[in-house]
Amino acid sequence: MTWIRTIPLSEADDELRQAVAGQKSLYPQEYAVPMHPAEGGGSQGVTSQIVASHSLIPQALHHAFSTFGALMSPDLPLQRRHHEMIATMVSVANRCVY
Repeated sequence: MTWIRTIPLSEADDELRQAVAGQKSLYPQEYAVPMHPAEGGGSQGVTSQIVASHSLIPQALHHAFSTFGALMSPDLPLQRRHHEMIATMVSVANRCVY
């Protein structure tokens, strides 16, 4: 759970809803199904908490996660397993638990 104030999707305005929908459309297909589904749909996982932490600034949410979506594009020369390996090593180097 993030410790900063966030705006739940149920209370989001149109700008925030569009930003969230836009970032989801750029993510790899593997991210479409939540690993830890929340009651009523959605996800309780780390990714959803990170997205929620940007909910006060929808433009920042859009740009930050559009960048991630572009970097994860299947059109790039790295395969999904390479992306995951890089992400794992960055998390280890940063002593991050996710």
